[in-house]
Amino acid sequence: MTVSSEPAAPAEPVAPTGARTSDYDYELPDTHIAQRPVEPRDASRLLVLDRRDGSLAHRTFRDILELIPDGDALVLNTTKVFRARLLGHRESGGPAEILLLRPAEGTSDGLHFEAMIHPGGKLRPGRTVTIAEGFAVEIVDTTPRRTRIVKLHTSGNPMDAVEAHGHVPLPPYIERADEAGDASRYQTVYAQQAGSVAAPTAGLHFTDDVLTRLDAKGVERVHVLLHVGAGTFRPVSDDDPSRHVMHEEWCQVSREAADRLNAVRARGNKIWVVGTTGVRTLETATDAHGIVQPFQGNTDIFLRPPYQFRGVDHLITNFHLPKSTLIMLVAAFAGYERTMHAYRTAVAEQYRFYSYGDAMAIV
Repeated sequence: MTVSSEPAAPAEPVAPTGARTSDYDYELPDTHIAQRPVEPRDASRLLVLDRRDGSLAHRTFRDILELIPDGDALVLNTTKVFRARLLGHRESGGPAEILLLRPAEGTSDGLHFEAMIHPGGKLRPGRTVTIAEGFAVEIVDTTPRRTRIVKLHTSGNPMDAVEAHGHVPLPPYIERADEAGDASRYQTVYAQQAGSVAAPTAGLHFTDDVLTRLDAKGVERVHVLLHVGAGTFRPVSDDDPSRHVMHEEWCQVSREAADRLNAVRARGNKIWVVGTTGVRTLETATDAHGIVQPFQGNTDIFLRPPYQFRGVDHLITNFHLPKSTLIMLVAAFAGYERTMHAYRTAVAEQYRFYSYGDAMAIV
């Protein structure tokens, strides 16, 4: 018998669960993707995940009134969706679509925007798309991200033209054209500053009545701002999430908001954040000691396991796409196994998913 003296080959390292993009895949029937919202807003279902023991409870969103104690803070992103989707025709007469993302870097004239366009191959710099009489969009340049810089041509206020002729930018998994009701329904009741091409959807469940009752209860309402970009829907294509280039979004935490949140924590109360956009804003603004600092600027923070949260105690969110940065954020907050178990339960219990779907509270 011959015994080899060759050393055994080292075993391939095994990535921890939740470290790969493929770990965040799950089966979802198309029938579970909400195409329209429920009415009233607070009639949505609410899956409550308790991080202490992993238990799940099935509630209605209006039960949020019972879950948030007086003295705690409720953080809301007050961004407003604008009619960013422009439909028109090229010089040839063929159809064209322009999705305005945000004002172009280095411009403040209100005319130049970074945009996504279709068909990209036919809309080179110098081409023009006619949206309506007296309103056209010129393709000016291509960015390193392969988006375009466009210039709006109109005799009046450019944003007035966008609001008059643009469409509500519903996400691609809502497989219908926008309707009149979407203008108000794909918008939170507390929206203030226009700048988003997608709604901070966890906030869509709140009604004026629920907010008024939370105010009366003694829950502090604190406003922050993050303008949501189209990158929020972009899937992670590499199985190693660290290679994903995170989209950049503009956000703001005022001095007043920072002071109020720090005071809530100082007296022993907790911070509830509505939506992943609010979480990304607060985690960008909170220092290593857990103190919220005033902040204004772009953030490309990518929150995924393992991550130690500094500014968030509880999270209210919707159900997110498989293999997305948003489900990774939820897993970083609630734990990978508990998050995926909650998602599998939500599928089995026929919760409604995505922007117009049901909600989840992680406590």
